[in-house]
Amino acid sequence: MSGRTGRLWTIFPVLILSLAAAPAEKTDVPVLSEVYNVRSYAHPNYTRIVLDVGAPREYVWNETLTPPEITVDVIRARLNPIVPETVTPAGAGYIRRLRLAAKNPTTVRLTIEADWDRVRRYDVFNLFDPFRIVIDIYPKDPAAGPAAAAPPAEKIPKPAQPAGGGYSLARQLGLGVRTIIIDPGHGGSDPGCLDPAGPKEKDLTLDIALKLKAILEAESDLSAVLTRETDIFVPLEARTIVANQRKADLFISIHVNAYRLKARQGLETFFLNFSPDPAVNELAAKENATTTKTIGEMDKIVKKVVQNSRIIESRELARTVQSALASHLSRHYAGVKDLGAKGGPFWVLLGSEMPAILIEAGHLSNPEEIKRLQSAVYRQNIARGIFEGIKAYIRSLGKG
Repeated sequence: MSGRTGRLWTIFPVLILSLAAAPAEKTDVPVLSEVYNVRSYAHPNYTRIVLDVGAPREYVWNETLTPPEITVDVIRARLNPIVPETVTPAGAGYIRRLRLAAKNPTTVRLTIEADWDRVRRYDVFNLFDPFRIVIDIYPKDPAAGPAAAAPPAEKIPKPAQPAGGGYSLARQLGLGVRTIIIDPGHGGSDPGCLDPAGPKEKDLTLDIALKLKAILEAESDLSAVLTRETDIFVPLEARTIVANQRKADLFISIHVNAYRLKARQGLETFFLNFSPDPAVNELAAKENATTTKTIGEMDKIVKKVVQNSRIIESRELARTVQSALASHLSRHYAGVKDLGAKGGPFWVLLGSEMPAILIEAGHLSNPEEIKRLQSAVYRQNIARGIFEGIKAYIRSLGKG
């Protein structure tokens, strides 16, 4: 059952079951998932509103006649502070605006101001992987919605560009990109690099990853999956297992660097390879500190690096993303230093079956970059720069 019937209020609770039973909490403090985005799409016959939630949650919806509204309450949730409080859907005159607010400390409410005289029905449902709540609103007169879009002009396919002086197997076969794994570095008991008086790397990387995911889903037809959506510990070896199980096309790990010399600053992007650079090897030693592998497995590990057949595409992805990220940030901030794309023996890249890169988006050891990284706007620009790099890489494949 869905939508509005007659002039009665209707309340529909929906129970979202967890995939696995969670252990009992030791305290009564609820674990809150984050509502991190609201977006809308105007179709010729209806308008779709999507509420992105960090993890499966119970939700309840309701309607009122005075004022004319549909409300969706997400339980055990909190609102990301960067999400706009009000949004006006484009091209849907029967929906005045959307409002997002905290109903109470553990519930987020989405309010949809609707014109009931022009609304025929609506549906509320959820989708998984990632979890989101969807509201489809249908007008009585389809003409009230946006005009049907003209069929897109026929695109003439462009051939893939050579990478690294030649055509990799992926380019020879005309392969493209559909699913991207975004890996926020560290998490849980592993805080990553940190200044005792400043932010934790694990929190910054998660925020950048969530922002990148939101941009990808709002502005492309790509699917984005995070290796973690909250502050939990994920073993290095398990991160590429997630990517391989999802049969992802790209793996992008997001980190923030720190260095002994506080004057060092800048952005750099790595692909899997050995490196003669002592600074790179020092960084790899820090990033690989949580692995459980032993010295007895070294020979097998070295062979994996040497035989990595995705090195050409990983190198091309690293160069393209690094260039776009540095270029985008330089347009908005002075003194952004481009440290380039380079190879490095990082565990998190080792087991992937797809092109994989690791981005170091600044230094928590540098006072100026600490200030920038603490800004939500700066982190949004980092996510935007990575997105631009992903788009440029896909275009180099002859796609997009």
